Amino acid sequence: MVDKKNRGDAVVVIGLGRFGGALAAELVTRDVEVLGVDNDAKNVQHFSGRLTHVVCADSTDPDALEQLGITEFGRAVVGIGTDIEASILTTSILADLGVADIWAKSISLQHSRILQRVGAHHVVQPEHDMGERVAHLVTGRMLDYVEVDEDYAMIKTMAPRWADGRSLGSLGVRSKYGVTVVGIKKPGGRFTYATSDTVIHGGDTLLVAGDTDKVERFADET
Repeated sequence: MVDKKNRGDAVVVIGLGRFGGALAAELVTRDVEVLGVDNDAKNVQHFSGRLTHVVCADSTDPDALEQLGITEFGRAVVGIGTDIEASILTTSILADLGVADIWAKSISLQHSRILQRVGAHHVVQPEHDMGERVAHLVTGRMLDYVEVDEDYAMIKTMAPRWADGRSLGSLGVRSKYGVTVVGIKKPGGRFTYATSDTVIHGGDTLLVAGDTDKVERFADET
């Protein structure tokens, strides 16, 4: 049993596989208190000493989670992926226990919908999201792609040749393409905020935000 106290900023990670384990370890490097829970003793042993707390327990047992003091944690991540039933049951129990912020890993759209229905506040599909991101990078001229919201994205792309030596204000990127250049990086430099007076040169890297189809069209013309 974990000592009970106010842990509003702490996180419980249930399921210490590749996704949950990597997430838990990263949180610890950010000085976040983490309780790792897994029903596999080998996983628990692997993370012993690496996480703030780590225990072997059945997350589909409400009594077991209550005894661990799960209700004292402000956030929970259900990293269980392959065992869909356990994923759904665990999420439902966390919701019943009143955990304020529940994140859950999903492996399909149907799985995502069920997780949301039983109480998950946030659902992530790591494989799907990464696949979509890589698809954009492979098929376009983007250096990076991040979907910020449904149908809205931010991309990193090289400055187009036709913009060389001109300011953003004179280019009219927003009116012509419907996107916003929010940052710029000179070769060897760091990203800085872009303004209408910012002059673009060949070799510059741009951060561009807007509707997904519009940022894709802008990248295609770079």
